[in-house]
Amino acid sequence: MRLLILGGTGPSGIKLIEEALASSHTVVVYARSPGKLPPSITDSVSVTVLEGQLTDADALTKAIEGVDAVLSALGPGASHPSNTPLAHAYSLVIDIMKKHGVRRLIALGTASIKDEHDKFSVTFAALVSGIMIFAHSAYNDIVAIGDTIRSQGEDLEWTIVRVPLLNNHGTREVVAGYVGDGKTKTTLSRTAFAVFIIGELEKNEWGKKAPLICSP
Repeated sequence: MRLLILGGTGPSGIKLIEEALASSHTVVVYARSPGKLPPSITDSVSVTVLEGQLTDADALTKAIEGVDAVLSALGPGASHPSNTPLAHAYSLVIDIMKKHGVRRLIALGTASIKDEHDKFSVTFAALVSGIMIFAHSAYNDIVAIGDTIRSQGEDLEWTIVRVPLLNNHGTREVVAGYVGDGKTKTTLSRTAFAVFIIGELEKNEWGKKAPLICSP
């Protein structure tokens, strides 16, 4: 498949690109700062790199035209604006996807995005509360991302892949479930995140769902 990857210059996004290439997909990387990509990606004949902002409808349209799916590793940074820029970007991306017949969207989220299948967990409640208090703008944007995808993506086959604390361990194993189900834990390797997204793209087991994934 031909895939558009957003958020590809961050550590999780780079893993996602690498996993997509390892699975024989072709990749379009749309990035504000493509110079952050390693040569192993930019030199690949299976990769097209496009530079642009998440607010640029014309540039995003060029990136989305002709792809089979949009995969996103977009997430808020340490010093995040208060005007929910990522949620606004998803709104624009979804509109363009609809216009060009691209139906599959797999996007990174966190446990700050609630799901009806979640149960109470002291650990996750503490994690989410900490983000809400100490990174309020990031929290608001993540929640708005979930709301935007669910409300505007009724015609799409979307999956919100909610992640806990990410690390750089190399493990590929992943557990998928919901908060408080007795299976999910609080850490996940970025490699496993990428493995899950490419696996979900190919298997389509979590359509219009928001699983929480973690390392075993």
